[in-house]
Amino acid sequence: MPAPLHGPDFGSYAAQEVSWLLKDLSEVDLEADVAERERRIQAGDAHYAESLPIEFQPDAAYRELFDRVLVESAQRLALAVGTVAELVVAERGENIVLVSLARAGTPIGVLMKRWLRSGRGAGRASLDVPHYAVSIVRDRGIDAVALDYLARHHDPASIVFVDGWTGKGAITRELTEALDDYHAAGGARFNDELAVLADPGHCVRTYGTRDDFLIASACLNSTVSGLISRTVLNDTLIGPGDFHGAKFYRELSGDDVSGRLLDTVTDAFDAVRDRVPAELAALLASDRTPTWTGWTSVEKVREEYGIASVNFVKPGVGETTRVLLRRVPWRVLVREADAPEHAHLRLLAAAREVPVEVVPDLAYSCMGLIKEVR
Repeated sequence: MPAPLHGPDFGSYAAQEVSWLLKDLSEVDLEADVAERERRIQAGDAHYAESLPIEFQPDAAYRELFDRVLVESAQRLALAVGTVAELVVAERGENIVLVSLARAGTPIGVLMKRWLRSGRGAGRASLDVPHYAVSIVRDRGIDAVALDYLARHHDPASIVFVDGWTGKGAITRELTEALDDYHAAGGARFNDELAVLADPGHCVRTYGTRDDFLIASACLNSTVSGLISRTVLNDTLIGPGDFHGAKFYRELSGDDVSGRLLDTVTDAFDAVRDRVPAELAALLASDRTPTWTGWTSVEKVREEYGIASVNFVKPGVGETTRVLLRRVPWRVLVREADAPEHAHLRLLAAAREVPVEVVPDLAYSCMGLIKEVR
């Protein structure tokens, strides 16, 4: 069985922050022109996980905006991190292993690990829990070799899957189906309860907030995620006994802000520590049953705009940002024309000449619509 990868040999996170259950593909040329890649994906000639987009590197104005957003949102992020971490412990106990879904989930997994280790307040003992990162691919499932590794080294009941946020809930559903398939094939039974920092799609029970707000780690690509690419599942590179793959973009180390994001949010833990117990109590007393309202609203937009697939509708701040950073965007829908949290979206949209349309009754604060290029 392959061994985990660790920084600094793979990624810019310290070795103790995360163990990557991935295959290093750093030396493989996997990047494709964004428009051509999008055409092949939409035509059914390729799957999005078989290649990588050329990572968009924003200009100085956008990087300055990221710095400002990070400082302004640090306490809000810290509160959500502490809340979801304590909710996991309250419901699953102290014997837990965090397993983040690479790559959007990995900064959140690192922050949850830091919170639990940092002195949690209110008489709670510090916890030093393991943290791994694994790949999950829409329509292809979760990395079964990584699940084999986890089952061999830990009690499967202790595994807690972590992601950054929910959009319409596609990955939430993918995780449940993939874990069911793994178990049906003779594998261990894992708990499919996904823990996320933000759940604007109302898809999960375990979250820090359901607000659709800007999570700073969504603003950039690898340079805010340990310099790791999106994960890759390509049959010519990934054999039956391999983990899914990813690249380490060492050449972008001069632009890396992964550590700055982690440290800025960690520095805000003390400012919110006394607020977490009340947030936790409110969540434990509330009805957190998923209603999947996000998926319903996406279907409505798909119909109204004549879009062929819900996969071309990406709801929420995080997903809209992703569309502008690495897909071929058609337009951006926003609930408010000048929302402060959408300043980065307006910059990106202007840079890529994408129209921004105000839709006052939008269920999310914004949505990104992918252009059909077939």
